[in-house]
Amino acid sequence: MLDKTGVPTKDLILSKFFDEKTLFKPKAIIECYEEIPCNPCSTSCPFDAIYIGQNINDVPVLDVDLCTGCGICVTSCPGLAIMVAQIKNNKAIFKIAYELNPKPKVGDILKGMNRSGEEICKCEVLKVKMNKNQDQTALIEVSVPVEFLHEFITVRI
Repeated sequence: MLDKTGVPTKDLILSKFFDEKTLFKPKAIIECYEEIPCNPCSTSCPFDAIYIGQNINDVPVLDVDLCTGCGICVTSCPGLAIMVAQIKNNKAIFKIAYELNPKPKVGDILKGMNRSGEEICKCEVLKVKMNKNQDQTALIEVSVPVEFLHEFITVRI
């Protein structure tokens, strides 16, 4: 399905997520499905939580015990294939990269989108973080209804 539509199957998506017990704390979700020459996630992680290995084409692997959910890998990924997820107070909290202007503001209610580009829910912007090292990519934190944990991927204003 991925090679025909560009949209991963539900099983493929679930293979990248952690259980609810693990997601009690924020953890990176790395949705790299194909081997390509790329390693900014592993070289940018200050906790050495992402491992690629000797072959730069290998799919990155997350050491969930080392991941703090800081989000540095999210804004470092040129393919926008990483987000941070956490389950908190019956909400799914995501940190995602946002590259468009204008940037959303804390408190904004945005459209939550799935991997097919369809609106699935409303989400609230909790934080917007810009660092000079992020080259105009903001790290935004949004709150999504927990039932969309495995469907949500991004926002639309």
